[in-house]
Amino acid sequence: MTDIVNVDVVVVGGGPVGVTALALLGRAGLSAVGVEREVQAWPTARAVHFDGETFRTLQSLGVAERFARATLPMASMHIENEEREVLVSVPTGRLGAQGWHDDLTFHQPEIEVLLQEVVEELPGVELRRGITVLSVRNAEEGVEVAVRKSDGEESLIRARWAIAADGARSQSRKALNIETEKIGEDAQWLVADGILEGSPGLSSDMIFLGHHTRPALWIRLPGKRVRMEFMLMPGDDPEEIATPAGLERLSHGVLPADKFTADRLATYTFRGRISQQWRAGNIFLAGDAAHQAPPLFGQGLCAGMRDVANLVWKLDAVKRGAADDSLLDTYESERLPHARFWVEQAANAAGFLQTTDAGVAKQRDAFIRANPAASAPVAPPLGPGLHEGGTDDRAGRLATQPILADGVRLDDMVGSRFLVATTRELYAELPSSLRRQLEGNDDVVVLFDPAKVGQILTAAGANIVVVRPDRYILGLGDTLEAFERLIGSIPKVGCDVPAHI
Repeated sequence: MTDIVNVDVVVVGGGPVGVTALALLGRAGLSAVGVEREVQAWPTARAVHFDGETFRTLQSLGVAERFARATLPMASMHIENEEREVLVSVPTGRLGAQGWHDDLTFHQPEIEVLLQEVVEELPGVELRRGITVLSVRNAEEGVEVAVRKSDGEESLIRARWAIAADGARSQSRKALNIETEKIGEDAQWLVADGILEGSPGLSSDMIFLGHHTRPALWIRLPGKRVRMEFMLMPGDDPEEIATPAGLERLSHGVLPADKFTADRLATYTFRGRISQQWRAGNIFLAGDAAHQAPPLFGQGLCAGMRDVANLVWKLDAVKRGAADDSLLDTYESERLPHARFWVEQAANAAGFLQTTDAGVAKQRDAFIRANPAASAPVAPPLGPGLHEGGTDDRAGRLATQPILADGVRLDDMVGSRFLVATTRELYAELPSSLRRQLEGNDDVVVLFDPAKVGQILTAAGANIVVVRPDRYILGLGDTLEAFERLIGSIPKVGCDVPAHI
């Protein structure tokens, strides 16, 4: 058995969340090995939706424009009932507060290829395929992951930390005896992905078909690709519904047998689950290993990307001595409530939009007509952690990203560092010793040019906003006292701030 030593992180699972974690680790300068059982990337689609926050994560890798060419900004979305009445139309197709489109669709195999290319371009990180994980355990110096290659050779990967992104059936989670909580009711659906050629499909890019006789979903993907999902109903013939004629019948002609070519037909169980624990020693759960949601708001993969964006900068800070190990406890405390919100919202919406009871559907239609905004939940703040959300509900929320006059997005100037956004006047009031500490710290960028940070200050309603490397607001305020307090909250910088501040 061969040992692999001096690796900062081992990532279990080579799906998009695990590979994104590898890329983020590589960009941060940490060494990492990813292990994946499958020899090739999964050939068919699963996730199909990114939001603007996810694209900011890709932007931090320096590859957002590359990914933008493989995605389709969603131009329209609506919910309709059995009578084809549009109950609500949700505005889409615009650049949002994150500096990217709020909603984009994609073909997952293309995205996975791009993510793997990013990892291959980075030093210190690699993804090893055809590797079966035999065990994941905490050890005295960190973690040990026993693996076996396809030829039967076994080895041991030693690392300081492990990120278990090995999916909904996570063996890592099971080995750690971590239970999951069920949220909502499970439902069986048929998912059809493929090419639609010579037929217009449906009018919007995404439509929730709230038909109580058979709930369904339509999504337009890049190029000629489309997806439709159909709830399985009592009496369905599993063989008949998965034929071209069966799909044409289920879709009411939207997927004609002679114009739609399926490259995936799969029966899925849509479920809501939350793992009750996300950290066990030096092992962290991420992605579907930590949470699963019905695909009502397209937040499954987005939530997994948030997980690793939250975790990796903290691992980097601890590795470099800019923070102590307790910072890593904030991964679970911040992310679990945030992920739970989206799982609960999706589970509630599933019962609401996908009812098969005509009477309930009628009540639903009336509610949506009277409360159209209820169909688009507002993202929550993080749970308790490294931010001042307990005293100011503006903290712990995602900061905006301005696009500057020359087209540059602000994150490209800041990088994966803390941003101190303020006014020139207030910054001048800081004691010179604190200004020197900020200006001499490579982990912090200070900006007070209104052309760069005016939008952030206005959106937050404050004269000082401190933004973390994952783009969430650490804290904000208006006074010199608040400014000094916030400086003291930044890891490492805060260690050097005089005790009276």
